[in-house]
Amino acid sequence: MSVEVTVLDPRHDAADWNRYVERSDGTNPFYRAEALRLQAQDTGTTLHLLAGFKGQEAVGLFPIFEYSKGPITGVFSPAPRSWSCYLGPSVLNVAKLKRRKADRRIRRFLDGCLEWIDEEISPLYTKFVAAEFEDVRPFVWNEYDVEPEYTYVVDLEGSEDDLLDRFSGDARSNVRNADDDVYAIEEGDVADVARIIEQVQRRYENQGRSFHLSAAFAQSVYEALPDGSIRPYVCRVDGDFLGGILVVESDRTRYRWQGGVKPDADVDVAINDLLDWHVMRDGLRTGLERYDLVGAGVPSINRYKAKFNPRLETNYTITSGSFGIDFVIDTYRKRR
Repeated sequence: MSVEVTVLDPRHDAADWNRYVERSDGTNPFYRAEALRLQAQDTGTTLHLLAGFKGQEAVGLFPIFEYSKGPITGVFSPAPRSWSCYLGPSVLNVAKLKRRKADRRIRRFLDGCLEWIDEEISPLYTKFVAAEFEDVRPFVWNEYDVEPEYTYVVDLEGSEDDLLDRFSGDARSNVRNADDDVYAIEEGDVADVARIIEQVQRRYENQGRSFHLSAAFAQSVYEALPDGSIRPYVCRVDGDFLGGILVVESDRTRYRWQGGVKPDADVDVAINDLLDWHVMRDGLRTGLERYDLVGAGVPSINRYKAKFNPRLETNYTITSGSFGIDFVIDTYRKRR
């Protein structure tokens, strides 16, 4: 039996889609229908929920965003310039299959999705990011360009002391010697979501770099998703906000989505070391398996992230078509 690709409605089929998301390996809260609708609204794109079925059994999910401006049409996952957490294709009900059957099912699902995209949208450009999805060979076989990207992942295993002992000497010292009477690390609220995003925005502006993620969008996602999907960890000294990290949480992974930038204030507290430690420690306590530091491609930032002794993992950027459309989209978003 072949795999049939169906397009689900983002609103009327949201409950079914979310149920498949919850059963699929490698998804995160940004795959949920409510988060996808917000991404489409924020980026001025059209959302298509591609789902693959073998009979009545769901076998794959591929949320895509269609961008159209004049003669230019592009297809993206995640949405262009959205700064969302990982998207791309995901599969389900394949873990127990033997290798040959799993390969065949994944290929038929992706071939069906790519055929639908070509026939229904015929984009000039496509760009997908496949993160917790290893088998990108069908994209290669369909003549897409596949480039490796990298991230750091800390395994949340052993005791809290075991986890801390794996850190570099300075990180261990910063955590163990911090004066609990001076600072407070806590999980904040929707107002802290905005504070974290605004701090990141100021950091980018000071470096002359563009940053497209709005505080309003981050707050909307925080409020729309189930409780605990987005966790704003904040550091306060004397009650004042000094820094924070927005954490995205799936059933097994915490993702360091936004934040953790150099703080505005000059204090004798290793704010980001303490924030990352609390995120990891709390994840370990609740039985999560991984802390994805989200990115390992910038040497200056890598030096900080590497102090937690993470593993290097590979994900992939998959493209096809005309170059330069990213610039057009960037200009469009700035005007919006």
